[in-house]
Amino acid sequence: MEDDERAMADLAEVSDWRPVWGPPNTGMDAIRALVSRVTAATGWRPWAPGKIDPDRYTWGLVTPRETVMLVLPDAVLPESPRSGWSAYEIGPSELPEAEEGLDAHWPAQIRLAREHWGAPVFVGPGSDARVPLEWRGRRRHLAVWLKPGAEFHLYATQPGPEDDAAGFGYSVYASEVA
Repeated sequence: MEDDERAMADLAEVSDWRPVWGPPNTGMDAIRALVSRVTAATGWRPWAPGKIDPDRYTWGLVTPRETVMLVLPDAVLPESPRSGWSAYEIGPSELPEAEEGLDAHWPAQIRLAREHWGAPVFVGPGSDARVPLEWRGRRRHLAVWLKPGAEFHLYATQPGPEDDAAGFGYSVYASEVA
């Protein structure tokens, strides 16, 4: 099973994300509380449980499929080192080619996500007026799924002058929407 397929399946198995989220506190007690919440809600286990950094407010947990998830108080970011198509060190003259690569591989990425998460509530360009300003223009493509307590985002980055890399990613964000 590929990294993305494993990670997407792991994320799909969490039926309610509301118990995962918590305050953005730092320190040993905050990390222990975060690990305890996430473990209880997901069954994931902490990596390096005896080596908690007291200045952190995030922690890594490992799923039964061995996917490492970086958990923040309001987001989960899967580590998928072999995730889809990507390009690096893109020069200005290579931007059109990078955009073509993203466009060509987007259908396969969204098809894989649909297999695990069902039908998205939004699929469109990252420049769409319905995309919040903090994300608008940073994503070439975006698809959003709503789950209890969470928004799943699948996206293709928008390469440009400030970013010389392009590829696909996905994250889970805390949401009030059920």
